[in-house]
Amino acid sequence: MKLGRLGVWNAMDAMSAADGAAFARRVEAWGYAALWLPESRGRNVLVHSSWLLANTARLIVAPGIANIYARDPMAMANGQRALAEQSGGRFLLGIGVSHAPSVEGLRGHNYGRPIATMRAYLEAMNAATYAAPAPPEKPLTILAALGPRMLALSAEMADGAHPYNVPPEHTEEARRIIGPGKLLCPEVWVLLETDPAAARAAARQALTPYLRLDNYANNWRRLGFGDADMAGGGSDRFVDANVAWGDEAAIRRRIQAHWDAGADHVCIQTIRRDGARLPDERLLGLLAPGSGG
Repeated sequence: MKLGRLGVWNAMDAMSAADGAAFARRVEAWGYAALWLPESRGRNVLVHSSWLLANTARLIVAPGIANIYARDPMAMANGQRALAEQSGGRFLLGIGVSHAPSVEGLRGHNYGRPIATMRAYLEAMNAATYAAPAPPEKPLTILAALGPRMLALSAEMADGAHPYNVPPEHTEEARRIIGPGKLLCPEVWVLLETDPAAARAAARQALTPYLRLDNYANNWRRLGFGDADMAGGGSDRFVDANVAWGDEAAIRRRIQAHWDAGADHVCIQTIRRDGARLPDERLLGLLAPGSGG
C-alpha cells in the first residue's frame, strides 16, 4: 500500500449512501490519498467501506476507527481480508477500543482494560482462519492510540497508529514511542476562518463532545492541559492547539508541523463555520494535493 501524505477524515452518517459515494469520488479527484470514516451510532463501518471502495478506483478507504466491540476478532480480520481482496489492496483497517459510554451504554458490553483487551483481540485476529481467496498482500492494521502504552502496542502488534484530536507535540512523542517503520496517521481539525472569536466558537462546538470522554481528556492532561483549559469548551490555548484555524497558509503550516514531527500521513477533518456536520468542500479543494501548497 502506498499511503500518500494527506487524507480526508469525515463522518459519513450525515450523508446518504449516494451522496457519500459522490463525495468519495470528489476526494479521489482532488488527489487525496485516503478517506477516513468513523464508526459510532450509524452504519457498520466495514459495510460502508465496501460501498465506498466499490464506487472509487484509486482511493484508499480507512476506518478511523472500527470499534472492536462491534464484531468479534474473526469477523474483523475476515472482513478486512475480504475488503482488501475485493479492492485490490485499497483498504486500511483502523481499530480501537472506543469509549466506555458507547461500549457499555449503547452496545451493552463490559468495557475491558484497554491494553489487555486490545492485545487479546489482535492475537485472536492473527489466529483467525480465512477460507477464501487472499488479498494481494497482507492488509495493514493500525490502532487508535493516544497514551504511551497503546502507542507501544501499535508498534509491537500492529502496523502503526491513528491518534485523534492531537496537536503536533503529541505526534512528535508518538513517533518517538512507535519508532521508525510504523505508520503514524494523526487526525487534525481544520477550519477556514480568520476571525479569532468566530473560529474559536466553531472549534469549541466541534471539540466539546470529546471533552466528556475520559480517553481524550486524559491525553490532553498528559499534554499539559489542566481542568481550567478544558472547562467551558476549552480555553483559547486549548482550542488553538487542537484546531488549525485561519487562512489557507496558516492551516498548511499546521499540517506541515505534523509532518515535521514525524507523521507519515495527516487526516484532515474540516469544521464548517455554520456548525453543519457536512464537510467544507471549499477548504478541501484549497488544501488538495497538487493545488499549489
